This record gives sequence, C-alpha cells and structure tokens, in this order.
Amino acid sequence: MTEGHENYERENGIEINFKNFSFTLSDEKGEVFGVLSAYTAYSEIYVEDLWVDESVRQKGYGRKLLQTLEHYFDGKGYNNINLVTNEFQAPLFYKKCGYDIEFVRVNKSNSKLTKTFFIKYL
Repeated sequence: MTEGHENYERENGIEINFKNFSFTLSDEKGEVFGVLSAYTAYSEIYVEDLWVDESVRQKGYGRKLLQTLEHYFDGKGYNNINLVTNEFQAPLFYKKCGYDIEFVRVNKSNSKLTKTFFIKYL
C-alpha cells in the first residue's frame, strides 16, 4: 500500500491492519497435513486457502483450523471472517462450520467454478 493511501485511511479514523498469517497442523514427525492461510485488513479476516491432506480428510482437521482462527481473533476487535469457495470444493463444509452464504457468483460456462462467498461474524 502506498503511503498516501495509508495516510488517507488514518485521516478517516480507519486502521488498515493488513497482516498475512497462517495456521498449520503437523504430525509427530513434523509433517504438515493441514494449512489455513489468511490475512487481516481493516476489521475483517480473509481466508485465502484451507488445505487438509487427503489421507486425513473427514477427521475434523479442517474444522479445527477454522475454530483455531475464530478463537484466535475472538474479542480482538475483528468484525467477521470472509472466505470464498468454488462449487467443486467445499461449500457444504463451510455451511456445516457455521458460515453463512453472503452471495453466489454463478459461472455460466462451468458450474464447478461457481463461487460461494461466505461470512461468519465474530
């Protein structure tokens, strides 16, 4: 972000608060089998990617990563968590984890690429 942009935000009483971060899950050997990468901006959290190795899917690790994110930021002044998933990925998973559909952007040429935008208020 440019200095001018940051100054404009501050002049309007807005804290940019942009930070990249991630949470990982690993086994006793240190092998990573789950990652949630995200960033903060203003008073929101944006999940960029959530990955769990196929060998350990359906065991609650994806939910654990989301819960870790939610607990970490709870009570720290953040308003909500945002994430986007394609139809072929995991829209039902996010609904089961308590995320609400904000809107859907239909891909008319390939329905598997229809995007569902989710939000969860903290």
